Formats: sequence, structure tokens, C-alpha cells
Amino acid sequence: MSKKQKGQTRVCVYPDWCKGCGLCVAFCPAKVLVLNAFGKAEVAHEDECINCGFCELHCPDFAIAIKPRTRNGAGQPDPRSGWSDPESEHGRASPPEPTPEPNPNPEE
Repeated sequence: MSKKQKGQTRVCVYPDWCKGCGLCVAFCPAKVLVLNAFGKAEVAHEDECINCGFCELHCPDFAIAIKPRTRNGAGQPDPRSGWSDPESEHGRASPPEPTPEPNPNPEE
């Protein structure tokens, strides 16, 4: 990842994918990430992020993503996270309803 100015990106950690190995914490030169009480990585000091991408590159479980911020400061939702609608049960979005595929043989 090319170096960008602070504040242009955000660090996203997907706790369901994190196994708590601590590699991201060890490789982060700005100490943005910490291991929480559950042993999972979490963002502690996002404003200190220097956008080096080391955390994302060294995560063996792809549990970290560096996302560009939109103009209003919020990032785009990532489908891996499963979090989108705060009104849904436990803040997790419901999976989309499956749509039936059209029958390729209409005479049946």
C-alpha cells in the first residue's frame, strides 16, 4: 500500500476472523492495534495510523483491511464484516433472501 496522509484511510478488524496471534500488533510501527480482553485485535489509536499497511499484509487470517475513507469520513461497508444494520438483531444484518432461479425449461 502506498503511503498516504493520515486520516485518508481507516483500519478495519474483523473479530470473527481474528485468531489473536498478535502479528498485526507486533508489526504496527504506530501502535494503532492492541489485543483486547478476548485476545482479539482491535483498533485503539486510529488517528495515529500512518497507512503503512503492515498490519494488513502480515495478518495470516485476512482479518484486517485498510479502507479508504469517503468524503464524509465514513468508509464503505465490507461484506466480510457482516455488520451493517444497527437496527437488526445484535447489530448484524440479516442475510439476503434467496431468489429462485428461473426454470430453463418453461414447459415443465
